[in-house]
Amino acid sequence: MTSPGTADPGTAEPDTAVHEPTTDGTVVRRTGGLTPRQARRVRAITAGVAMLAVGVGMVLQLSRQPSLVTLGLYGAALTISGTAIMLSRIGRTRVAMAVLAAAVVLVVAVDPLLR
Repeated sequence: MTSPGTADPGTAEPDTAVHEPTTDGTVVRRTGGLTPRQARRVRAITAGVAMLAVGVGMVLQLSRQPSLVTLGLYGAALTISGTAIMLSRIGRTRVAMAVLAAAVVLVVAVDPLLR
């Protein structure tokens, strides 16, 4: 029998913390949310999906109205999305999401203005 306020060792909940080593050899203990590795993976996948969507949009726009301006605009968006993937891989996930958002805003805002 245990006294009030103490837990029985047999019924204690397991430690769900994630211990992840960093590049300098230290270990970071995380108890909730995504680990840095998972965050990088999620943002790289998000950038890849955005890159695929921009590529499909570029093909559709070029099939309707071939234009060098369209090619340049969507090419810039693809390049920016690729940059977001690389930033995610090196751990700059917040910057990567800002860059990816800039690519989407670039295409959505500028494309109608160029028509």
